[in-house]
Amino acid sequence: MGQYRIRWVFFVAGLTIIGLGIALMLRGKRFGLGSWDVLHYGLWKHFGLTIGLWSIIMGIVVVLITVLFTKEAPRLGVYVNMLTIGTFIDIFNHLLPDVHGFTAQLLTYTLGVIIMTFGVALYITPQLGAGPRDTFMLLLIERTKLDLKTARTIMEVVVLIVGWLLGGPVSIGTIIVTFTLGPFIQLWMPYTRRLLERWVIAEQTF
Repeated sequence: MGQYRIRWVFFVAGLTIIGLGIALMLRGKRFGLGSWDVLHYGLWKHFGLTIGLWSIIMGIVVVLITVLFTKEAPRLGVYVNMLTIGTFIDIFNHLLPDVHGFTAQLLTYTLGVIIMTFGVALYITPQLGAGPRDTFMLLLIERTKLDLKTARTIMEVVVLIVGWLLGGPVSIGTIIVTFTLGPFIQLWMPYTRRLLERWVIAEQTF
């Protein structure tokens, strides 16, 4: 398959898994969503279309703003990220059954967070490019001279407020996801790196 192709398999698989994780979290939305998904949900609630399609549309908007300021075309991974996650959010939203009851929704929501963070770690591991929103965050850091934590916080809070005003679900889970996303991803990273190394070694053996 070749090392480069293996990296792309990991990249796309990670994005697909992120879509599954978000769809599971949507089944337990009473606990709140991540900031960008709050926005996508609010836009869907007000204007129709689908949550996944709004994820893609907002990704396009962010990419266009980034290109406008940098005058540079984003890497291929940015486009793949944008299209894959939104598409699979809608696919899994269609396939997964509704979940009823507090306990069932809590378990589904928790599973969604775990799966989503694993997907993020898996897609980051091959280092084929950040998504549209992360690329925009880096632009924000470059233009404002803010540190990463401050720039990320400002971006997430602004998006969250807009999503909340549009009726997106904000609850205790939103806060938990905001503060546990990084640690969970960090927890998964050693495993995804070893997994990639094993695939590469296995490919070289044949």
